[in-house]
Amino acid sequence: MLLHTHTTSVTARTLASMKPPIRVVEPGRIYRYEAVDATHGWMFHQIDGIAVDKHITLGDLKGTLYEFARRYFGNDRKTRFRCDFFPFVEPGVEMAIDCAICHGAGCRLCGGSGWIEILGAGMTHPRVLQRAGIDPNEYTSFAFGIGIDRLPMLRYGIDDIRLLYGSDLRFMRQF
Repeated sequence: MLLHTHTTSVTARTLASMKPPIRVVEPGRIYRYEAVDATHGWMFHQIDGIAVDKHITLGDLKGTLYEFARRYFGNDRKTRFRCDFFPFVEPGVEMAIDCAICHGAGCRLCGGSGWIEILGAGMTHPRVLQRAGIDPNEYTSFAFGIGIDRLPMLRYGIDDIRLLYGSDLRFMRQF
């Protein structure tokens, strides 16, 4: 038995069991061997999402993620979309939002950068589709993975993710 380190295995089973068009999100509890700090924990909750259809583009991915960020965080928050590496996607991208504590000026929470990454994403690699029995010449796909524990931090200006798991009723009652 092995604790889940990501929810990608659920996505793989979904692709193998469904026929396009596919649009799903898969939540799960994730365990990682990481140092615990203000923005990381050894356990967190993740949502993987995937869309498979004809003519899906990187523009569709960007539009979907920007619309999510606008609706969840509001119109006044800044977002950043840039290239990064994530397995199973090519090209890979990360999306970050301006720090809720310092508003982009740089602080302890964001490591002085003014930004906190909220998700990794990209265009699903054609071999992933092919292994699931989906013709990559006919269908394209985007996928993303978001750690949902960071979302309330960035929405409400919480400066330490550990507060979400501390069972302090004084903290929890403010929401």
